Amino acid sequence: MWLRPEEVLLKNALKLWVTEKSNDYFVLQRRRGYGEDSGGLTGLLVGTLDTVLDSTAKVAPFRILHQTPDSQVYWSVACGERDEISQHWDWLQQNIIRTLSVFDSGEDITSFVQGKIRGLIAEEGKSAGDEEDPERFREAVLRFERLFGLPQREKLVTYFSCSYWRGRVPNQGWIYLSTNFLCFYSYMLGNEVKLMYPWDEVSRLERTSSVLLAESIRVCVRGEDHYFSMLLRLQQTYLIMQQLAEYAIVRFFDKETFNAEHPLANPLHIMQKCVSFIPLALEIHARNQSFRSFFRLPQEENLCEVHESFLWVPFSHVNTLGKICVSENYLCFASQDGSQCHLIIPLWEVRILLIFLQATKNVMVKTSALEKKQHDEEGVMVGQSQAVSTEALMNVFHPHDAENLDPKMLKERMKEQSWQIHFAEYGRGSGMFCTKKTRDLIVRGVPETLRGELWMLFSGAVHDMTSHPGYYGRLLEECMGSSSLACDEIERDLHRSLPEHPAFQSDTGISALRRVLTAYAHRNPKIGYCQAMNILTSVLLLYAKEEEAFWLLVAVCERMLPDYFNRRIIGALVDQAVFEELIREHLTQLTEHMTDLSFFSSVSLSWFLTLFISVLPIESAVNVVDCFFYDGIKAILQLGLAVLDYNMDNLLCCHDDAEAVTVLNRFFDSVTNKDSPLPATVQQASATANDKSIQKVDISDLIKESYEKYGNIRTEEVENMRKRNKLYVIQTLEDTTKQNVLRVVAQDVKFSAAQLDELYMLFKRQHFVSCYWSVCSPALQNHDPSLPYLDQYQLDQSQFSSLFNLLQPWTTHTHVRSLARSAFRLLDANGDGLVNFKEFICGLGKRTIEKSVVFCPSGRAKVDLQEYLKQWQEDLQRREENIKDLPRINQVQFIGLTKTLYGVFHGTEEEESLYRAVARVTSLLLRMEEVGRKLQESSLQKTPQTTPTSTPQPETSPTLPTSPENETLAEGEGDQPESPASPQETAPSHSDITPTSTSRPSTPTSSPTGTSSPVLDTPTDTPSSPSAVRDGNWSFSFEQILASLLNEPSVVRFFERAVDTDSLIAHACKNQLKALPALSIK
Repeated sequence: MWLRPEEVLLKNALKLWVTEKSNDYFVLQRRRGYGEDSGGLTGLLVGTLDTVLDSTAKVAPFRILHQTPDSQVYWSVACGERDEISQHWDWLQQNIIRTLSVFDSGEDITSFVQGKIRGLIAEEGKSAGDEEDPERFREAVLRFERLFGLPQREKLVTYFSCSYWRGRVPNQGWIYLSTNFLCFYSYMLGNEVKLMYPWDEVSRLERTSSVLLAESIRVCVRGEDHYFSMLLRLQQTYLIMQQLAEYAIVRFFDKETFNAEHPLANPLHIMQKCVSFIPLALEIHARNQSFRSFFRLPQEENLCEVHESFLWVPFSHVNTLGKICVSENYLCFASQDGSQCHLIIPLWEVRILLIFLQATKNVMVKTSALEKKQHDEEGVMVGQSQAVSTEALMNVFHPHDAENLDPKMLKERMKEQSWQIHFAEYGRGSGMFCTKKTRDLIVRGVPETLRGELWMLFSGAVHDMTSHPGYYGRLLEECMGSSSLACDEIERDLHRSLPEHPAFQSDTGISALRRVLTAYAHRNPKIGYCQAMNILTSVLLLYAKEEEAFWLLVAVCERMLPDYFNRRIIGALVDQAVFEELIREHLTQLTEHMTDLSFFSSVSLSWFLTLFISVLPIESAVNVVDCFFYDGIKAILQLGLAVLDYNMDNLLCCHDDAEAVTVLNRFFDSVTNKDSPLPATVQQASATANDKSIQKVDISDLIKESYEKYGNIRTEEVENMRKRNKLYVIQTLEDTTKQNVLRVVAQDVKFSAAQLDELYMLFKRQHFVSCYWSVCSPALQNHDPSLPYLDQYQLDQSQFSSLFNLLQPWTTHTHVRSLARSAFRLLDANGDGLVNFKEFICGLGKRTIEKSVVFCPSGRAKVDLQEYLKQWQEDLQRREENIKDLPRINQVQFIGLTKTLYGVFHGTEEEESLYRAVARVTSLLLRMEEVGRKLQESSLQKTPQTTPTSTPQPETSPTLPTSPENETLAEGEGDQPESPASPQETAPSHSDITPTSTSRPSTPTSSPTGTSSPVLDTPTDTPSSPSAVRDGNWSFSFEQILASLLNEPSVVRFFERAVDTDSLIAHACKNQLKALPALSIK
């Protein structure tokens, strides 16, 4: 059968195949162990390997590989039994071999072969159908749910048979790819291997090869590498894994670029689809992204049809082989024969469509450019409330002088004539043929008068502006005059944008820059305004009209440089990682000299963010921008490599980073544009411009050299490297956040570094776990990367309760919900309904503040009242820091507290003694209450009713040292939720015993039996009557309860007992997903 072409690296592969037939382009191989040598030792060995490595996917005995003479890479195109493979080989000989002889390069041959094979597979798929067996998939789903214990809301995307490698030992099993998890299970010879990792924890995902493994998929999770290999469908598996990991990363960590239309964005929508919906939807989504990216089309465009075809090229009078792609509004063509020809035809410009039915179908499309009406009046667009400039600033401040016979102007006219000839031959506007000749003209430099037009065309901004007429004007009406943080930042940076240029020394340029930046911030509030946007926009305004500059900015920020202009400049960091990879690949000498390439990342950040505008003079930088709009980020990467290559010798002599920075700065100062027609007042001459001892470098020569040396870098390779490095960059940023948080928290707790790391991951996973199966999760709304490190991840009460119950060291009891709820309210200091990691971790393991403890277990110890009062005063001053101002608890709450204590103590070794201790504490508190009630009634009876009465205010013990567990217990209650106590509930019938009272303290004494009698002073005036006191509800303060509990040695020992933190953390990690509450999909 025909196979979807996949790379096969034979250089390091085991010698498992024998070549039977070969020619210049194809190889027919037989698997060792089949045919003539099937009975030998080699055959037995290969058969054993096939059984161990992949017991379910049978290996075909024959295969056909595609190769080119100048490449070490082979592509598998077919496999099967001898009869079937012979038919495929004959077909290739008759239909393909002759055609391949007309191609010039190996890449063109490979592209053609791949297209043909994919076409054959598509035709076979239409006739035979390639639907997954629903019954088998349902069985796999049930097996997946049973093995990994995930909720039914977690949907399995696909599954494959594969081997998981532990060192050199393969574990044959199944890999399950679900919407949020990567899972693997294997059970062989009593050895069970079970893996389950969330996609949002994957930091590396790539295809690799080694001496032992021809090809495998490497997955890095939290610094640990995992290798998966399979004989079939490796590329398909890798692509699905890449899409799932990228979606999770963007959804959870990079919300500024999150696409709500992603096929996995709606879990409810997934549940209603058939089993094959998700892989198909992911493939369509990836195909649409590639289509829009290659042709620079608006985000609304989706690929409808793709067909292999020939395009008649009028300027060369030949048919060019390629693919025709049709979307809702565009008809596009891209060649595959090495001519690098592509064409975009807006369907609204199509006037005639003729179809000729001959031996082959021929279609003729005739287009005409739209008639564009412009109404200009003194360079200002009318009909809008905001005056919008309709002239490029360069035309206003440096108008073109047709009579100037300066040599530079003569060269400029020659460039214009070259482009006019190109337009006459290849077309102009949206329907222009873009070929190698177009790139050559771009490399030489674009004329000043055509720069704005060509920028609009090559960037695709012309399509955006055409499909959204009047959009910019409406944006200005909505946003101008409004006030926001972005507007304030824009105003601050307006006068820092090319301040040397005359255009931005006047109100005309400043006003246009303000309008464009403000309109874009209003259009895309997720990005708003980011530094470097002002520099780029100011250059766009020099050569494009104001509305055109706006759409160019849209194209750059949202399509050509994704994720660049956000709070964490993730896109720029990703491209810097790509740049490092290219340095290792192309500049090996520099790599050997500088083992740490992070220096180049820090130096090159401004190169990527400003497209070299910040390091080169404006007359040279615009040539770089020309290439960027034609070739995208590939042009910037090529130029960066050329800069380092040009300065290779000087960089190798540098001893530190400072010397290297000096070398590069001197180089950029020496770059000039000898053909620039701009006057001296506009050019940004460097300080060394007049220094003849410094060798000058022309920007055109530098760009030409970059294309000659590094032009073989393909855009597809760059995009794959971007995807691969994006996971690593975002996880690196997350690790930085984690380290900053742990560094702050470690000062306040006694946990080890490893324990803190595990607890942080538990906390973070708990933050995201409710996002897995919910469309509008509050956790995603609580996550904001712009917040301080401590507040980026926060838990609400439900999330906190689930995690708290996993980590609490006591036996599970009936009052666990109320205990967790009370602990949450205690830790939520600001009352916002959220707890950050510091608050959470301090609640688990706060350092004990050393204080003297008044503890009289035998009743014979004496108390120093002076020291007692001194300590009490100090405690009152630190009240806000140490103990939350807790309300008094009423009867119902006190009963709930007692039940909670009984539940906590249940099942412990000292359960009986602890129960008796709770009984003694309860008895003591009730007796104290009764005594206070009687004293109050007595004092009220002695006071005349017609005069103000005195309120007895006996005092309790001072605040004693507390532990987090005791603080939590103080909030304990019954099963019903606690509501704020009403005045009737909190008003005691006896004297109000609080630390703010102003009477002499009482000294409780304990008897051997556990009872005690507090000595109370004579109370002062109160407005209460005896009847009111008699009917009132009694209550207790936190200090009363705590002092009574600390008088029980068994209780103190219980809460001071050392806890095996590692076991609790391991238990929580294992059961975190199983302990999820029943979340509904919203």
